Amino acid sequence: MSCKPPSFHFCPCCGGPLETKLIKGHDRLVCRDCGKVHYVNPAVGVAVVVRRGSDILWGRRAGGKYAGAWCLPCGYVEWGEDVRAAAAREFQEETGLVVEVGEILAVHSNFHDPARLTVGIWFAGRVVGGKLAPADDLKEAAFFPLDHPPQPLAFPTDLLVVEELRQGKARDVPDSPIP
Repeated sequence: MSCKPPSFHFCPCCGGPLETKLIKGHDRLVCRDCGKVHYVNPAVGVAVVVRRGSDILWGRRAGGKYAGAWCLPCGYVEWGEDVRAAAAREFQEETGLVVEVGEILAVHSNFHDPARLTVGIWFAGRVVGGKLAPADDLKEAAFFPLDHPPQPLAFPTDLLVVEELRQGKARDVPDSPIP
């Protein structure tokens, strides 16, 4: 799949026009006025995997392009935010549960939306408080067996993570006995 970065026309630093220049073998956006090189990079997404027995917590998307599809609770890292803090914040915003963020389970590049490339980091999580109450980007949250994730899935990389969990990494996710 070919992914094309978004097209920008003006420098966010000085407002000058941007032009494409070949720098070290790559096309880069360069401001004609201030000379700043602007890199178009993927965003960083984070997700937390919570286990209850042999089941994993999933959320059903509330709106947007993926409305009605299921995903592992996830979101974006804010500018200046630590990835683990972002994972805990996003998880609580979407599920109502306070989670202790543990080990990294997986890191994958996400190419399913060519207009919004991301690098995803999936963490193991252990619930330490809160009450399960889907909100924000989720309209529903439920546990499903690791071998039978809900369908349809919003993000293909969640299936990669599930496959990795099936192959032995599930033991790295602490049990969270949530009623």
